[in-house]
Amino acid sequence: MKVLVIGGGGREHAMVWKIAQSRKVRKIFCAPGNAGIGKVAECVNIKADKIHDLLNFAKFEGIDLTVVGPEAPLTLGIVDLFEKEGKKIFGVSKAAAELEGSKVFAKELMKRYNIPSAEYKVFYSPIEAENYIRMKGAPIVVKADGLAAGKGVIVAGTVEEAVDAIDLIMRRKAFGDSGSRVVIEECLKGEEASFMAFTDGETVVPMASSQDHKRVFDGDRGPNTGGMGAYSPAPVVTQQMQERVMQEIMYPAVRGMKQEGIPYRGVLYAGLMIGEDGPKVLEFNVRFGDPEAQPLLMRLEGDLVEIMLACAEKKLTPEMVGWKPEASVCVVAASKGYPGEYQKGMPIQGLDEAAKVPGAVVFHAGTADRDNRVVTNGGRVLGVTAIGADVSEAISRAYETISKIKFDGMHFRKDIGARALKRT
Repeated sequence: MKVLVIGGGGREHAMVWKIAQSRKVRKIFCAPGNAGIGKVAECVNIKADKIHDLLNFAKFEGIDLTVVGPEAPLTLGIVDLFEKEGKKIFGVSKAAAELEGSKVFAKELMKRYNIPSAEYKVFYSPIEAENYIRMKGAPIVVKADGLAAGKGVIVAGTVEEAVDAIDLIMRRKAFGDSGSRVVIEECLKGEEASFMAFTDGETVVPMASSQDHKRVFDGDRGPNTGGMGAYSPAPVVTQQMQERVMQEIMYPAVRGMKQEGIPYRGVLYAGLMIGEDGPKVLEFNVRFGDPEAQPLLMRLEGDLVEIMLACAEKKLTPEMVGWKPEASVCVVAASKGYPGEYQKGMPIQGLDEAAKVPGAVVFHAGTADRDNRVVTNGGRVLGVTAIGADVSEAISRAYETISKIKFDGMHFRKDIGARALKRT
């Protein structure tokens, strides 16, 4: 088989790495890819949102399966476009992608199908939103309705912070049209976890649990990012809690989408807050999380290509998906200034040394090749991922690996997995 992976981040590098292990696969392309992906697949200079160009490439190359990494091409309708042309593709339809593309759509779906979530209100007017915030008080959560690269959710500790968030999103249009309306939610208490499942629209097969770290600094301080690291499994998701998540959230969401006339095939991601009264949904995503995909795919037993084909062809069975008993941890190395402004083009040293650490893989996120040197090319640069007998060993191995890597302004959190250590 020839496989085309769409995207160029750490999640896509992990997907390419796992797909390359399939006996079914003869050749992998990645569009646009990055410097690390280029060692495993042939990178194609087409951006992930150029869906018609990607279709033309897939037809020209005779691609047997296309795998979509990021959310943008899904919300643009790449799956509908490919399927109309008879091309096999793993991902959700444009209509199903609204579950991530619009917070309002997701909240209304959860309300209709009794999926536990935070209390909320939707606002189109910044003045009305600010008045509501002053009435409700803080802490409170402000969310841009549309896609914002993981940065459109602001957990405000004070009324002033929340009012500033409204100004940023609705007046200053920091996230463009994504901020034309906002969702304001109660601030849930508990511990966060990421819960994903494969589904073919009928069968829903859970993945192992994971937990990511959104804040940029140690101790969960600073602004939200796309994710500074992740680990799997998340001890907060016990076997009993997993069963509750499946019964109360994942099954109802897939069934609800079907009842809406929107079959859901691909990956369903629920960002959860697990509190005293059980799990509640913070957000839905319609693809693998990033960086959660990196530790999850290190633990996945089974052929990822077979699983993806089964989802696309409505033939998914639980037996296809298994998990190694070990734990895995991903630590993100980011550029100085991320998630704000940052410089690109910094040479990265130590990648060859890091590659020698047993049980570790350095997944590239924002990297490029310049004059035969690997340089930084994004906010999140690398996802240093390791597997170990338990979470403590995986953490130790991940930090041993990242200690061998250097670039100007490199920043990473020193406490990835600390919550898991407390629980174990």
